[in-house]
Amino acid sequence: VQLQASGGGLVQAGGSLRLSCAASGRIFSINVMGWYRQAPGEQREFVATTTNMGDTSYADSVQGRFTISRDTAKNTVYLQMNNLKPEDTAVYYCNAIRTVDLRDYIYWGQGTLVTVSS
Repeated sequence: VQLQASGGGLVQAGGSLRLSCAASGRIFSINVMGWYRQAPGEQREFVATTTNMGDTSYADSVQGRFTISRDTAKNTVYLQMNNLKPEDTAVYYCNAIRTVDLRDYIYWGQGTLVTVSS
């Protein structure tokens, strides 16, 4: 599975961005897709995930501001980010989990930089 993330950039506090992540390759059996982020000098942290059943989960820090969605026809997951804050500045990584024979395979995209200025 290959994941291609895009949509990062520079935005002022209070602004919006939409990230996209397109999956290709062995995309069958992907049951979870999501986003993580890593700020400079920090550990990578969970942002949001969505499952094949449409269930979504968010980190407390982005709840109510970010929305994750998935277009299964395009094999793409999106992260709509509104009311961005300087503390949202990070490299955002797309993630996919593919389950085969009860074993999980985890894939990562290359990351896209989001910079929020105050």
